[in-house]
Amino acid sequence: MTVFERIKKLSDKKGKSLQTVAEENDFSPNLFYRWKKSDPKGKDLAKVADYFKTTTDYLLGRTDNPAIPNQKNAPTTFEGLGLPYKGVIPEDVNDMYRAIAQQYAEKHNLPKKDK
Repeated sequence: MTVFERIKKLSDKKGKSLQTVAEENDFSPNLFYRWKKSDPKGKDLAKVADYFKTTTDYLLGRTDNPAIPNQKNAPTTFEGLGLPYKGVIPEDVNDMYRAIAQQYAEKHNLPKKDK
């Protein structure tokens, strides 16, 4: 997936057009379409990553995980579990992981963290 395709996907998820996203970031309305054929400037890419609360690595296709590392409630990825698959683990599977972890913690009397 190209930078353009990832930005398009994030824009659609947010319910906004590419032109709107560009204008909200003080870019020309057609900037993202130009990125189909040319590489974006680093500072512009970083601005878009901040806007979508993701990383430049995700936008560049270096990872399939859109979450910012160490972000609270970041989605679990197959790669993060050491599995040879791409993408984010679906929420229903994450719910199963949480339940298993909860049972393990209770069975082994693990201390709870301070708030």
